[in-house]
Amino acid sequence: MQNFMNYIENDVVIFDGAMGTRLYEKGVYINRVYDELNLSQSALIKEVHQEYLDAGAMVLETNTFGANRFKLEPHGLAEKLEVINFQAAKLAREVAGDKAWVAGAIGPLGIRIEPWGKTSVQEAEDAFYEQAKGLLAGGVDLFILETFFDLNEMHQAIKAVRRLTDKPIIASMTINEDGNALYGTSVDVFTAKLDEWGADVIGLNCSVGPKTMFDAIEKMHGITSKPLIAQPNAGLPKVVDGRMIYLCNPEYFGEYARRFIQLGVRAVGGCCGTTPEHIKWVANAVRSLTPGGKKAISQILKSDVKTESEVTLISQKDKSAFGEKLAAKKFIVTAELTPPKGCDADSVIVKAQQLKDIGIDAINIPDGPRASARLSPLALALLIEKKVGIETILHYCCRDRNILGIQSDLLGAYALGLRNILAITGDPPKVGNYPQATAVFDIDSIGLVNIVNRLNHGRDLGNNPIGRPTGFVCGVGANPGAIDQDLEVRRFEWKVDAGAEYAITQPVFDVDLLERFLEKIKHVRIPIFAGIWPLTGLKNAEFMNNEVPGAAVPEEIMERLRKANSIEAQREEGIMIAREALERVKKLVDGVQLSVPFGRVENIVKIIDVLGL
Repeated sequence: MQNFMNYIENDVVIFDGAMGTRLYEKGVYINRVYDELNLSQSALIKEVHQEYLDAGAMVLETNTFGANRFKLEPHGLAEKLEVINFQAAKLAREVAGDKAWVAGAIGPLGIRIEPWGKTSVQEAEDAFYEQAKGLLAGGVDLFILETFFDLNEMHQAIKAVRRLTDKPIIASMTINEDGNALYGTSVDVFTAKLDEWGADVIGLNCSVGPKTMFDAIEKMHGITSKPLIAQPNAGLPKVVDGRMIYLCNPEYFGEYARRFIQLGVRAVGGCCGTTPEHIKWVANAVRSLTPGGKKAISQILKSDVKTESEVTLISQKDKSAFGEKLAAKKFIVTAELTPPKGCDADSVIVKAQQLKDIGIDAINIPDGPRASARLSPLALALLIEKKVGIETILHYCCRDRNILGIQSDLLGAYALGLRNILAITGDPPKVGNYPQATAVFDIDSIGLVNIVNRLNHGRDLGNNPIGRPTGFVCGVGANPGAIDQDLEVRRFEWKVDAGAEYAITQPVFDVDLLERFLEKIKHVRIPIFAGIWPLTGLKNAEFMNNEVPGAAVPEEIMERLRKANSIEAQREEGIMIAREALERVKKLVDGVQLSVPFGRVENIVKIIDVLGL
């Protein structure tokens, strides 16, 4: 296996889930000493390790959380301490082979140490030392000190491991619902101390579910530059028919894994209540997202792009007419036409011609909006450019294609003459008409921009030359109304760093919101196109408010629509609202994208006259 620390500096590492939860599910009840099972039921322990490896885990933790002298002694097992730890490491090693790292798991001693208990700090350090010695002899690659709530005790564990080896140490504290360690130590205090004491990776595990842990990890992110790890429980347990059941489903757990990765966490796994199914969803998140602030799976595409001097790059102004206008800093007006649900594109072609006639610069073609099945946007873009003679901006999403298919599609689109791309992650199938459909999400929009950037530099995914480079003008989406504004800004920074040349926002109804967002991204400003959506009525506004992420319609606009006394009056009010928004945003942005709800081009005519086209 590659050096663990070299790997985690560049990519996300997937840890396994709960050992105890799986053993309990397999009929081993809590009156057993789980650490002793390494000796008496070694096949069962290997079976659990194998399940997590098959689920996508890259690190297997030894079954030794409580294998220290103080916890084993009441069961008459203290004299077997070294062999229990040795055997646990050996079992994990046999399963991991060269496919995964093995982490020696060390938990708290289960007693209070000075100044809160009679056990001295030296006695505590010695107890950790003898446990770590057995694990090291068994062949672990690193150590994970987990579920510590006493910072002083954690210090002794770190010192004990360092007496033995310079192998990586992961120091993971546990917190309560208020975000502090169980002794009340705040996140900023224990994070700084773990950094100071030489932990190689710092993080949190156990006690709380994903949401609370996310909030705490977010604070840690600004305190240390060390890689971070998050291993939450599967929510809080509930007593169901006398059993403790964790109700956090794997899909929800995977969604939070995505959020941890987006935040910049370098290692994600599970603690109490998590199963191989939870880890499968974590693995899906790792495959689909770029972790914050550093290179990741989807960003390896950029890491070794050849310098510009090695290929003849196409300048922005020579890429397309749209690119020429961007380079000339002209105010650009685009309009969005949704592909039809069938194979007859004639009506859309007619609307594209009408939009060209009124002075629209380019036609946006969305890709499976709301996870719907429609005519291929690539095919529609080709038809419009061929029959109408107006450039298109092809929205291309990551939901439906693996990384190889994406490269092939892009090369094909360029060969057919398409030059303008909007890179988007895509709506998950569960929001659309086919929730049972399988999403791919090998990468997200950041990774997609990196692919386009690589092709524009004349290199394929394997960094092999492709001959003449592509010349795509590559844009991205932006959401001024995102709930987590800090995350949205960070992702925007990564998109620009990956090579984005312009951005189109979600529909803007609250211009003040847009202004605040523009202020936050001014240090990475690229041309911004504000989304303008002429509301067709109150129901349309309610839909935008409740079902389109980031498209919040202010209450004052909702009230204006309520006061309109007919459907026609509401439509006219929606047009007026769009005109007002366009009038305000035109001084703030570099262009606009006009949506055409229900294909009503006549409404667009009533809106854009404020631009004097």
